[in-house]
Amino acid sequence: MLWHELTIHTTEQAVEMISNFLHEAGAGGVTIEESGTLNKERDTSYGQWYELPLNDIPEGEAVIQGYFAEETDMTALSEEVAGRIAQLKEFGIDAGVAEMSVRTVDEEDWADAWKKYFKPLRVSKRLTIKPTWEDYTPESEQEQIIELDPGMAFGTGTHPTTSLCLRTLETVIHGGEEVIDVGTGSGILAIGAIKLGAKSVLALDLDPVAVSSARENTKLNGLSELIHVHESDLLSVLKADGQEASNELNVTLPVQVVVANILAEIILLFIDDVYNALRPGGVYIASGIYKNKEDAVREALEAAGFEIEGAHRDEDWIAFVARKR
Repeated sequence: MLWHELTIHTTEQAVEMISNFLHEAGAGGVTIEESGTLNKERDTSYGQWYELPLNDIPEGEAVIQGYFAEETDMTALSEEVAGRIAQLKEFGIDAGVAEMSVRTVDEEDWADAWKKYFKPLRVSKRLTIKPTWEDYTPESEQEQIIELDPGMAFGTGTHPTTSLCLRTLETVIHGGEEVIDVGTGSGILAIGAIKLGAKSVLALDLDPVAVSSARENTKLNGLSELIHVHESDLLSVLKADGQEASNELNVTLPVQVVVANILAEIILLFIDDVYNALRPGGVYIASGIYKNKEDAVREALEAAGFEIEGAHRDEDWIAFVARKR
């Protein structure tokens, strides 16, 4: 089977938004390669190892490839995606040159090729992400394994925002918490929360592909009884029927922890909803914040009544730990 490969040269800052544009345009798969700046020091603090050499993509840049069925009108699709990328400036997101090109490839050339880049990854003291097709033996009983097949959903743990969230969760989860994961993607944060000792997780995502992927990964890890995945626009599902909705979603509101690994522009839209979903003293982990939005998110969190307890960083990304007063 033949596919159209749409390649976009952009910035690391714009990766998540453009990847989402491609999914919404009907991509059968999306691959992302970020800068492997040759003088970049790789993090080995948790024993991470790297099989492949660094690439020569300039620092701060990225290459995204989306794959579309042979019958797709690529001229119209490219124009649509280019228009949406141009609008990112309105949100303060620099997409760089956003140079685009299209070529036709055979399915065998790409369908599983990306898997060679996804190896077992130790992301924190206690968490290791293991692709389902890889063999791996834990180094100790304390090491928790997250089995993952992300499919077309965002979240392999290799992006700074995802690994940052998992490390931050490790500092917040002490055991027995009920958690809401907003924008769950592959379900990686929900699974990580349970592995760290959370009692249960309500995992929400607007994208049906992500919902399906999160459910499959939850099942892979044997956690279907503890992680409940639902399609929802941010926290809107909680507002549907009050207590009736809470019962259906298997969550007791308010909860102790909310985590959201999404763009700052989206975080700013529902801070009050998160505040209402948390118990007094509850913790909000807000990640996916690029450095140029740090002050705006901090000010909005404090204005809503949160106390900022910490700002964890990975490269140019920030995750806030905010506690409800």
